[in-house]
Amino acid sequence: MSVNTFGRLLRFTTWGESHGPALGAVVDGCPPGLELSAEAIQPFLDARRPGQSKFTTQRQEPDAVQLLSGVFEGRTTGTPISLLIANVDQRSKDYSDVAKAYRPGHADYAYDAKYGFRDYRGGGRSSARETAARVAAGAVARLVIPEVAILGYVAEIGGDVIDPAHFDAAEIGRNPFFCPDAKAAQRWEKIVDAARLAGSSVGAVAECVASGVPAGWGAPIYGKLDADLAAAMMGINAVKGVEIGDGFAAARLTGEGNADPMRPGNDAPVFTANHAGGIAGGISTGQPVVVRVAFKPTSSILTPVETIDRDGQAAEIRTKGRHDPCVGIRGVPVVEAMMALVLADHKLLHRGQCG
Repeated sequence: MSVNTFGRLLRFTTWGESHGPALGAVVDGCPPGLELSAEAIQPFLDARRPGQSKFTTQRQEPDAVQLLSGVFEGRTTGTPISLLIANVDQRSKDYSDVAKAYRPGHADYAYDAKYGFRDYRGGGRSSARETAARVAAGAVARLVIPEVAILGYVAEIGGDVIDPAHFDAAEIGRNPFFCPDAKAAQRWEKIVDAARLAGSSVGAVAECVASGVPAGWGAPIYGKLDADLAAAMMGINAVKGVEIGDGFAAARLTGEGNADPMRPGNDAPVFTANHAGGIAGGISTGQPVVVRVAFKPTSSILTPVETIDRDGQAAEIRTKGRHDPCVGIRGVPVVEAMMALVLADHKLLHRGQCG
């Protein structure tokens, strides 16, 4: 049974481990004739790349992508697009203790329970390193949906939330936190640095907004756009929660408070609210599609934690090596990529059924 592939018409498969020689993705179902080059993919990988500030892991990976197939004379051919990203800065010796005992909160024990053994070097497939391949695949998906603009950012770190009144999209690229609120970014420096120096970690909430999605993408019941978005986001390593639109807050509203009132418009209705996050009945409404994703604190920490070893004996573990004190920071490009992949798939599905 293989569960490394996602999507229906636009399908992608990721492969590789954190400390293997390389990782990558194969994107199948991409329409032919789209302009594509490694140079077009690289900026998205650079945004996710580690070691760019003291607030992320200091592993130094260039994440230079190679296009191995599916492109001829600068355009997609309609055949599988194979993407390769080499690993060049592994330090597997840092995981000697992890080979003997399980990191609480990480996938170590669950992988061992399922397969009977595991790749303890960085966590293998359970490492956040795997997401580099998704970002590369997401760059391809963006070519399929040129009408859509995708904007991701961090909305919360360690329980500290941005102020919507201070939202400035231009600020997202000016700080190491993908933060649209300059004042919040200043506070987050202290929060993340304190966790880093203490050998601990903090969680984060990333938000992603896709504008320009037309009404009609998605399908009722088993092909819902929001269901596929939720599955895509939950498939990201370290994600523990997903909200569409108001999400859980909708449960605290009244019917009229949760409604998205409509007024007549020129070519389409004008909505005066977007509690539904741009999706109703599993189908896009033409409003911005809004997704919020909760990342847990990194499980690989220097603080000693009680655990058991592979023999079931009591133990204590502290994880050496280079790890993100807040993995959610670098999660923003990954969330954007998964948004692009799901939307591109649903655009092709809609075209296939409705023309």
